[in-house]
Amino acid sequence: MRIDWIHFTPVSALAGGVLIGLAAALLLLREGRILGASGIFAGLAEPKGGDLDWRLAFCAGLVIAPALAVLLGAASAPVIAASPNALLAGGLLVGLGTRFANGCTSGHGICGLARLSPRSLVATLVFMAAGFATTFVFRHLLG
Repeated sequence: MRIDWIHFTPVSALAGGVLIGLAAALLLLREGRILGASGIFAGLAEPKGGDLDWRLAFCAGLVIAPALAVLLGAASAPVIAASPNALLAGGLLVGLGTRFANGCTSGHGICGLARLSPRSLVATLVFMAAGFATTFVFRHLLG
């Protein structure tokens, strides 16, 4: 078995984790809100007083940051070896999963675990197990 070390990037992973942690802490301290991407995005549909500005800024950052990283010399955008239909189906399944779990990986896995939420622990264990199982099936069984 060949190990592909090209995807081993501990420095950028650590930097990204620190930035996500800082963003979560700042949002909680400034707005009293939990950083969960699906909840932030869903809140755009029915923003409460004063909620629209930071929600739009967050969503804009999701689009602008990767483009800015490439302009500043980061590696090129990843190549996704999937058809548009597969991407659409995957996006719909992820959206469905976030509704069933009452939150997404960022909300449960980062903020929920930091708050010692039992519900977030269960949700995180379930989505991690599902991710491991899916990866195993597609890489080792279906090849």
